[in-house]
Amino acid sequence: MTLTTHVQDDVVATARGMRDLVRTEAAESERLRTMSPAIIDQMWATGLMTAFNPADAGGTEPSFTEMIDTWIEMAWQDGSFGWTGIANLPSSFAAASYLPEQGFAEVFTANDNHVTMGGQFAPNGQGAVTDGGYRLTGAWSFGSGTGHAQYVAAGFIPMDDGEMRWISEGIPELMVALLPRAEVNFTDGWNVQGLKGTGSYDYNVADVFVPEYRTFRLFTTEPLRGMSPAGRMGMMPVTAAGHAAWALGVAKSMLDDVQELAATKYRMSDMESLASRPTFQKGLAHHVAAWRAARLLVLDAFTTAESAVATGDELTPTLRVDMRVAAVYATDVARECAQWAHLVAGTTSIREGSRLERAFRDVYTGTQHAFISEKVAIDSAQVWLGIIDDHFSL
Repeated sequence: MTLTTHVQDDVVATARGMRDLVRTEAAESERLRTMSPAIIDQMWATGLMTAFNPADAGGTEPSFTEMIDTWIEMAWQDGSFGWTGIANLPSSFAAASYLPEQGFAEVFTANDNHVTMGGQFAPNGQGAVTDGGYRLTGAWSFGSGTGHAQYVAAGFIPMDDGEMRWISEGIPELMVALLPRAEVNFTDGWNVQGLKGTGSYDYNVADVFVPEYRTFRLFTTEPLRGMSPAGRMGMMPVTAAGHAAWALGVAKSMLDDVQELAATKYRMSDMESLASRPTFQKGLAHHVAAWRAARLLVLDAFTTAESAVATGDELTPTLRVDMRVAAVYATDVARECAQWAHLVAGTTSIREGSRLERAFRDVYTGTQHAFISEKVAIDSAQVWLGIIDDHFSL
């Protein structure tokens, strides 16, 4: 227990140690439309970039509590920085955990584990089965973290003589390819309202050969490296934890900033500071409590599932649904907290370049993601209600 606490404190503290740099570089990242080189260099210098990897790839194999609190901290500092954390770190974790040995040696070992990954895992490509691999063609949007990635992830559907392959009834085989940056055609397209600094570029490939050893199944729960339960839970829970933590982190930054602002903020024609107004006091109490409750729900859902897997139990549909619903709920709460903070801050929150203004844009961009959408909640509720037994995308 002491060792676990020490490791968790170290990783969260490592992220916290980047606060001054991230604050200084936030505007530059937005200008560049991808993370500034200074931030990326520091993520490597501190070990943060590889922290979530299996030990064989330079990581610490963190618990879900550790991952969630690290992501909250990163998103609290800056939405784009936090989004980079939930893009690059899980991409590297997955590749290092699930790549066959030859692929791991080529991608990680040959590069001394100094490899940044980003991209889109959704199966928007098709891979024609050929000797030793696939001929991949497809186009992907919102490739988060690709602005500084040496390898780019690309989800695809294998096509064997023009036919899809099936794992079981109703469940298609879905794969992820890892492509060297030089083999990818970037079309950019990242001109957006928020999360401007994430380098989430569109990209495509046409008839590019990908060796089988540089691919893995999207929904695999059979890691080839690492001892943590996260590897045996698969990409869906890790991704869900990232989205929940990111939304909570951005919302917390707004709640903290508006609380600090309140003592000196006077609205026009109002003789009392914002902090002195009972309506503000009641709103602050409500939204801080809602935020704390949402965080506790997320931790409960993910650590319950993690504990089950750690003791050898099956990751049941109910456990998976509980995690997905917690992520959707936390996102909804975070959005409501952000809206309240933006409104009570008045004109302070509309001035370009302020943390409040940037965080508000970020939260309303990041929460549009399909992974924490209304459909996820509906599919999850259908499992609870017994309408369906399971859904592979959950």
